[in-house]
Amino acid sequence: MQALYAFTIGGDDAEHILATVVDEQLGDDKTAKEFAKKLFLSTMDLAKEADELVARYTQNWDLERIAWIDRLLLRMAICEMIHFKDIPPKVSINEAIEIANDTEYALTAGIFSRSPANLKRCASELIAGNIYINRSITGAVVGVHPFGGMNLSGTGPKAGGPH
Repeated sequence: MQALYAFTIGGDDAEHILATVVDEQLGDDKTAKEFAKKLFLSTMDLAKEADELVARYTQNWDLERIAWIDRLLLRMAICEMIHFKDIPPKVSINEAIEIANDTEYALTAGIFSRSPANLKRCASELIAGNIYINRSITGAVVGVHPFGGMNLSGTGPKAGGPH
């Protein structure tokens, strides 16, 4: 994720990112470095296709409104599911949930899937004040709908709204 973020936001060339982020962090672990480099390059190659896929399922929500770190996480998970056939989709989803939960903020999360099992699992494992399933993540009316955040985004999952 750091390499993808540094490349996308920092604007450095891929070789420099691989040398300064991947090689330095993974040290002498050749297998991990090979995998990280392949995932980084494959994710960057798939960026446009992944963004189009996300845009198709996030109706009424412009792709540009998705935070960069979230968009990169989606790109990486989609890349694993499409190009890394040796990685079961469940593992890619687990990793995406783990990365999404490893944040100081957790106001809202959105899940898009046609699999009821994936929806149920993601909804139970994601840490966020409100979790929206197969719909846009905006629309709560202050004072009407219960709303809140977790971690540094609030004091709990449900505040406000009628009691």
